[in-house]
Amino acid sequence: MIQLSKVLLLIVHTTVKMVLLEVGPDVGRQWVDPSGRSRGPGNVISPEVIVDLLKYRRSDKRSGVFFKTAILPCQCERDVSSMSKQSSRLRTRQERRREDMHQREEERRRAARTKRITIVSIFAAGVLVVAALIYLVMAQGQTPVNAAYPLIDGVSCDGLEHSDFHIHAHISIYIDGKPAPIPAQIGIAPDTSCLYWLHTHTSDGVIHIEAPNGLSITLKNFLDIWGERFPQLNYPSQLSDPAGWQTYVNGKPYTGNFQTIPLQSHTLITLAYNSPGIRPDTTFGWNGL
Repeated sequence: MIQLSKVLLLIVHTTVKMVLLEVGPDVGRQWVDPSGRSRGPGNVISPEVIVDLLKYRRSDKRSGVFFKTAILPCQCERDVSSMSKQSSRLRTRQERRREDMHQREEERRRAARTKRITIVSIFAAGVLVVAALIYLVMAQGQTPVNAAYPLIDGVSCDGLEHSDFHIHAHISIYIDGKPAPIPAQIGIAPDTSCLYWLHTHTSDGVIHIEAPNGLSITLKNFLDIWGERFPQLNYPSQLSDPAGWQTYVNGKPYTGNFQTIPLQSHTLITLAYNSPGIRPDTTFGWNGL
C-alpha cells in the first residue's frame, strides 16, 4: 500500500513538472481557465488545478485548440486599459489644440475687424474736420468786410484786391446820342474798407476785374454792382432793361442780351441806347494794363 502511494505521488509530481514547463512564465499570475474561473497569485496552481488543466487540455487538443489559448494574463488587460487612456488623452489634447487654434483665429479676425473700424473712423473724422474747416473758410469769406456791401451775384467786397486773376475790359455807353459817363470808384466802398472783384479806379471806362481763379465774369456782374450798391454814381436807369439797345463787342454787332457778354482781357464793349449812327470802339490805349 505504501509503495502504491509513493508511485502515485511520483506520477503527480512528474505531471506537475510537465504542466509547469508547459505553463512557463504564467505561473503565479492571474489567469482564467476554460471554465471561466479566475486563477492568480491568490490561487497558486495546485494539484486540483492541474487536474482541471489536464482535463481541459485534453478536451482542447481533441477540438484542435491548445491549452495556452485559455490563459489570458492580466497584463494584457492592463495594456489595453493603458492604451485606451492614452488614446483618450491624445484625443483630448488634439481637441484642446483645435479649440486653441480656433480661438486664436477668432481673436485675429476680431483684431482685424477692430483695426478696419478704427481706420474707417479716423478717416471719417478727418473728412469731417476738413469739411468743417472748408465751411468755416467759406463762411468767413461770405461774411462781408463791410455790412453795407454784401455779396452781389456771388461777388464779394473784399478788404484786399485779388492778384491771382487780374484782367481789364472797357465799356462805352451812349444814351440819346451822347456819351454816358463811367465814374471812378464804382465797386469801391467810400471808406475804402472793401472793393468788389469788379470795380473802376478811373472815369475812362476801364473795368478792373480782380477775382479768384476759375470764375466766369459777365457784364451783368459789373452792372448789378453799379446799380445795386453805387447807383449814386450816375447809374443809367435804361440799363435795367436790355431792350432798345444796340450792342457791339470788339467793334462787331452783338445780337444777344448784353448782360451775358463775358468779360475777358481787353474786351471792348459799346452800348448804344436810342443812338443811331454811333461808331463802336475798335481800339483803346491800355497803357500797359
